[in-house]
Parts: sequence; C-alpha cells; structure tokens
Amino acid sequence: MVDGVISFLSILTLIANIVILLFLFLKKFRDYVITIANKYGLVFAYIVSIIATLGSLFLSEVAHFTPCLLCWYQRILMYPQAIILLVALFMKFTKEIKYYCIALSGVGFVLAIYHYYLQLFGNPAIPCSTVGISESCATRPFTHFGYITIPFMAATAFLLIILSMLFTAKIQSKG
Repeated sequence: MVDGVISFLSILTLIANIVILLFLFLKKFRDYVITIANKYGLVFAYIVSIIATLGSLFLSEVAHFTPCLLCWYQRILMYPQAIILLVALFMKFTKEIKYYCIALSGVGFVLAIYHYYLQLFGNPAIPCSTVGISESCATRPFTHFGYITIPFMAATAFLLIILSMLFTAKIQSKG
C-alpha cells in the first residue's frame, strides 16, 4: 500500500511537471489553462493543497518517514492553505485571499527547492541533521522517475497553487 501511494503521488507530480512545462512553452496551451484557471483555479488550488497535506501526513504517519526540519517548515506553510482555501470555496472572500496563498506558497516553494538542492548536492552534515530532533534534510526515502523526491513534490504543489491563484478570477470581492 505504501509503495502504491508513493507511486500515485509521484505520477501526479510527473503529470503536474508536464503541464507546467507545456504551460511555460506553448502559448495556446497556456491560454487554455488560464481560461480554465479563471473559473476553477480556486477549486484546483484547494485540491492540490489537500492532496499535499494528506500526502505528507501519509508519508509520516503511515509510511513512517520521519520529517526533517525543512519538511516541517514546508508543512507549516502548506497545511493552513488547505483550511484557507476550503473556507474561501464556501464563503465570499475578498481577492486578498490570493495574496495569502501566493505568499505562503512562495516561501514554501523556495524552501522546497532549497531542500531539494540539499538532497541532490548537499553535505550529509547539513545543519538540520545536527539539531538532533529529526532526520537529515539530505535523506531521500525514495526517488521516482530519477528526480521526484518528497521536497520536489512539495515544490510542485506550491508552484501549482501559486499559478492557480495568479490566474483565478473566481474570488469575489465583499460588499
């Protein structure tokens, strides 16, 4: 079961990476995605945040991968978004909700990319391993498709939320 869920999350990440690359390099595809994001961006961002939240909980609580310090920081930035976006789906929120999610995801994206860099090139004695409270940030419990690791999944999720929030027009103003 653990391998199946990890493979599923890795496949979702791979598909998201392909969509992001198509978005960046094909104008017609980008225009199509922006049209969809205008209408469903908030829903998509919520789905991404809930999959990322539940996925990280699965990896620590079911698969028993101990989160490192950088993983905890990324969780701190992702978990509230699942709640914020759920509330935004059911209530008329102001457009400022976009800025909260972009800010949280922006910081989370930078941390996740740094964490991924440490996994690929970092010294095993990086600072978080010396704290003594968690795994080393250089530990890779798995690598799928030759590049997908837990922080890469997180970076992809944060980037998807940023893009969804940048192009969503569905959030209405109060008043």
